[in-house]
Amino acid sequence: MKKLLLLCFIFMLSDTYAQDPQFSQFYANPIYLNPAFAGSHGCPRIALNYRNQWPALSGTFVTYSASYDQYFKNINGGIGIIATHDQQGKGTINHTTLSLIYNYHLKVNRKFTMMFAAKATWNQKFLDWDKLTFGDMIDPRRGFIYATGDVPRGGSRGFFDASAGMVGFTENFFFGVAGHHLNMPNESVIIGNSPMPIRLNAHVGATIPLGQKSQYTNETSIMPNMIYQYQQGFMELMLGTYIKYGAFTVGAWFRSRDAFILSIGVNTGTFKVGYSYDVTVSRLNNGVSGGSHEVSLGLDLNCTVKQPSFRTVSCPSF
Repeated sequence: MKKLLLLCFIFMLSDTYAQDPQFSQFYANPIYLNPAFAGSHGCPRIALNYRNQWPALSGTFVTYSASYDQYFKNINGGIGIIATHDQQGKGTINHTTLSLIYNYHLKVNRKFTMMFAAKATWNQKFLDWDKLTFGDMIDPRRGFIYATGDVPRGGSRGFFDASAGMVGFTENFFFGVAGHHLNMPNESVIIGNSPMPIRLNAHVGATIPLGQKSQYTNETSIMPNMIYQYQQGFMELMLGTYIKYGAFTVGAWFRSRDAFILSIGVNTGTFKVGYSYDVTVSRLNNGVSGGSHEVSLGLDLNCTVKQPSFRTVSCPSF
């Protein structure tokens, strides 16, 4: 029993491929979705994100993210910094990243702009061996009461990976593609070789104004969007739309074979806050998983140097 559990765990960590953490408020963490969004707002932008996936399970997934990005006219592009921390199995596996992004802005013509980005990431992955349990720790009547005789393995591993992305946009339409972990580094923390699989995504969206804004009424708009992701045989299509009225935004998405995503947010122009909930519709039903909760906070700061000709992407805030 002990050897079987150990071999299964080693096989899981060393010879199989995992998927990256995913946020449901895609545009509340834009440079995580695509590094080519770095600097797309023009002025400095700060984003903080928290996600708790399947909280009803004992091995919940908790992910944190913090990012900063802005446009610099003297380098004709944007700079972004993003840090993430992902906990699996109540901290049994921890994965921390720190990324630096450069994004080149190309104004193709008066109405169309393209952005091309490169991202360098340092990863630190850690396995807490003391939180694992094995067959020789079990007493038939009293449960897990003994110390295991296995020799601790694993620990911490650091490695580098590279990503790239592209975004094109007009006043009310945008699209983009991104490739993450392009060098496929070895991410195993125990034995063997486990290349980090490339994650590819493509996204497209639009803003459709409804009526005219006046001094008496707020402008209303709908923002249909589509996101496709692929990683090591795992394919996911997400379809959704947002409705924006003044400072308020509500959204509804469907993630194929997995969940409905409902979100609400408030954007005052400087400060924004959003909340979303994933209603699980897969075989891991919502009553068992507890769904997924996500909270985002954003701060859009004023530019220190005025940029009157800067063109921003008309994408959602959440």
